[in-house]
Amino acid sequence: MREPQHEERVVIFGATSAIAAEVARRYAARGARLHLVGRNAAKLADVAGQCGGARVTTQQADFEQLDRGAEVMAEAVARLGRLDVALIAHGDLGDQLASEASFDEAERIICVNFTSVVALLVPLANHLQKARSGRLAVISSVAGDRGRPRNYTYGAAKGALNLYLQGVRSRLLPSGVSVTTLKLGPVDTPMTVHHDKTALFGRVDRVAADIVRAIDAGTAEAYVPSFWRAIMPIVKNTPEAIFQRLPFLSGR
Repeated sequence: MREPQHEERVVIFGATSAIAAEVARRYAARGARLHLVGRNAAKLADVAGQCGGARVTTQQADFEQLDRGAEVMAEAVARLGRLDVALIAHGDLGDQLASEASFDEAERIICVNFTSVVALLVPLANHLQKARSGRLAVISSVAGDRGRPRNYTYGAAKGALNLYLQGVRSRLLPSGVSVTTLKLGPVDTPMTVHHDKTALFGRVDRVAADIVRAIDAGTAEAYVPSFWRAIMPIVKNTPEAIFQRLPFLSGR
């Protein structure tokens, strides 16, 4: 793991998820100063309390209030002074079947996983471009690589996010800012508590370690865990006529 040359200033949006909380603990353990942003004040306080002796501030925000993205980002900058690392970690699988029956649920899933992320990315990208330094990372999903019946509303939102981040990454490259898309496979967390667990499910501690490692390295697109890098080209490139006949790929 890269040794920081100064006190890192790290902001995590969506800091109360199991994965984001573990990432926060890892940054705290190496001496970073943290600003944690999330919806639930009690959960934020709990994550902050797990960060040892690190300097930690917290901020309540509802990311679905899209017009507040710039304000939320500005408060993070004010608290930290500068942004060395910005991680956007919020998201929600939603209810696929409900999204097929109700546009309201489809719109909510798209808002949580794409639109609300863009509402933060616009001011963050502008700030980091002006500063000409920093590392920007966003948790996305392997679900964005191909539409599958079991989660295609969520996957469509993540696919749009992946494409958006490609553009941001190329835009910010001349400014010396790295942009990392973190394509996570399923992880054993409260968000997947009702899912049947298989050998492909990642562990929170290992996933968090991979996330920090990818951000440190400035990796453009990181599959987490890394074995998804070998799996997803098969999923992506299987012809649709064949794909639809394979229940383990196209089933619910």
